[in-house]
Amino acid sequence: MDAAGDHRLVAVRLDAASLAAPSADAEHERRIAIFDLLQSNAFRPTESEQGPYELELSLSDGRLVFHVTRRGDDAARTYTLSLGPLKRVIKDYFLVCETYYEAIRTASVTQIEAIDMGRRGLHDEAADILRERLSGKIEIDGPTARRLFTLVCALTRRAGPL
Repeated sequence: MDAAGDHRLVAVRLDAASLAAPSADAEHERRIAIFDLLQSNAFRPTESEQGPYELELSLSDGRLVFHVTRRGDDAARTYTLSLGPLKRVIKDYFLVCETYYEAIRTASVTQIEAIDMGRRGLHDEAADILRERLSGKIEIDGPTARRLFTLVCALTRRAGPL
C-alpha cells in the first residue's frame, strides 16, 4: 500500500456496548493493541483514494462491523463480516491465552515460551483469516491484522460462547 494517500488509521474505538468488563490482562492487551495499531498500520478501504481513517469496531447480530470514516469527512462506510470463519481460532486463542496467563504465574520459562509460541501461531492464523475476509473491502497488512484480531477478541469476549 502506498503512503501517498495516507492510508492509515488515526483513531480506533470499540463499541462500548459490545465490550465485556475485561480482566486486567485483557484490558492491558487491548490498550497495547490500540496504541500499537495507531503507531503503525496500513489500512485502506479499496474504494478510497485518500485517508487517514477512523475506525469503530462493534458486534451486531453475531457479525463483526467495521464502521470507517475518513478524517474530516462525514461520509462513512460500513463493512460487515461473519464471525463464522474466525470462531474456531477465537475459541482456541482464548484457551491458549488462559493457559498462558496461568503459566506466567506458575510455570517455567521454557513452558511459558512454548505456550507463547502456540499463542502467536494462532494469532498469525487469525490475522491471515481476517485479511482474507476483508479482501476486496479493506486492504491491511499482517501487523495491522494481528492488532485488529486482538480487538476482535476483546469484542467477542462479551458475546459469550461462540
